Amino acid sequence: MTINTIKLKNRVAILRVSIGIIYLWFGTLKFFHGVSPAEDLAKETITLLTFGLIPPNISLLLLAIWEVAIGALLIMGIFNRKVFWLVLVHMICTFTPLVLLPNVSFTQAPVALTLVGQYIIKNIVIISALLVVRVMEEK
Repeated sequence: MTINTIKLKNRVAILRVSIGIIYLWFGTLKFFHGVSPAEDLAKETITLLTFGLIPPNISLLLLAIWEVAIGALLIMGIFNRKVFWLVLVHMICTFTPLVLLPNVSFTQAPVALTLVGQYIIKNIVIISALLVVRVMEEK
């Protein structure tokens, strides 16, 4: 293994851990009522996606557990392939408010985003970073 290969692996690990910290942090906030700025958005979105079958407080708890688990696994660097799919499903769901709740996501659809819309769109960076991690860790 060359020095450049070692440096690259370290950088990829830092990227993976960084994504993990974001997930761990945002997920932990959801355990405490009124602390996460995404709490109401998450509850409303999950209610729409599940046709109201899961009560909002339960759905938020499940989301918090899911995000914290993803974060911890990414930080530890275990089950990377399975975690990739968990993140991908989560990320797809995070984009659904753009379609299901356009009045919350846009000031003028489809181009002028609200702060919530910007919060959602920034996930493109997380997805891109995760794809880099996935490709580089398979080498």
